[in-house]
Amino acid sequence: MATTWAAGEYPLMGQRLKAAAQRTVDRARVAPGDRVLDIATGTGNAALMAAAREGVVVGVDLEPALLEVARQRAAELDLPVDWREGDAGALPVPDGAFDAVVSVFGIMYASDQAGAAAELARACAPGARVVLANWTPDGFLPAMGAALSPFLPPPPLGAGSPSRWGDPAVVGELLGGAGLTPGDVQAEALELDFEDRLSAVAFLVRTAGNVVAERPRLEAEGRWPQLLATLAALVTERGTARDGAVVLRLDYLLVTATKPSS
Repeated sequence: MATTWAAGEYPLMGQRLKAAAQRTVDRARVAPGDRVLDIATGTGNAALMAAAREGVVVGVDLEPALLEVARQRAAELDLPVDWREGDAGALPVPDGAFDAVVSVFGIMYASDQAGAAAELARACAPGARVVLANWTPDGFLPAMGAALSPFLPPPPLGAGSPSRWGDPAVVGELLGGAGLTPGDVQAEALELDFEDRLSAVAFLVRTAGNVVAERPRLEAEGRWPQLLATLAALVTERGTARDGAVVLRLDYLLVTATKPSS
């Protein structure tokens, strides 16, 4: 485990995010023979979908444990993907090597946001299509991060909020500053349904590695029940009752850009 992403059971969340990966790959218009890069691929949702379309796919992630899950999935599906360990701020790929570059709730977590945008642009061939799915600042998961921040270590100095990538103006500046031509953005949403509020809280904790990693410390401090109560209150506030279940709406922005042809 190189990061806290592997401390919890993130693959369970990854399963719930497949629809967003499908929207991203569809929007990137991946076709047979396209060279595709999936940045911060996680368990490989978008990379595998692009490979199923006969793209020539590279998936990059910082966390070896998640890449191992992606490799196992690729083997089970008999899909060829070149999985590489690497940081979004220093991608292990050549200049101008890809016709399509995607990231599904991944690149937005780079500590150096401008550097990650520059690396993304570097990887693009002239005319390449870029499509990113990013959580919006007013969505549930950023709200969860804000609610739990008193219990967790502070982010690295200088790191901007990940949800800046879900702000149309800010992400346009990031991509434009890296030499890309920003395109349109589209508001999208996923819905996570749970049997009840406690099931929702348990799932959110179980799949959040940064929370799981801090549990021993918080239990020793007697603060773990307070964290759970804080999250339960947020679920109550933001969740919607539907047919006896609790539904959480996760808003995200589908962002497009292109690399100029000349």
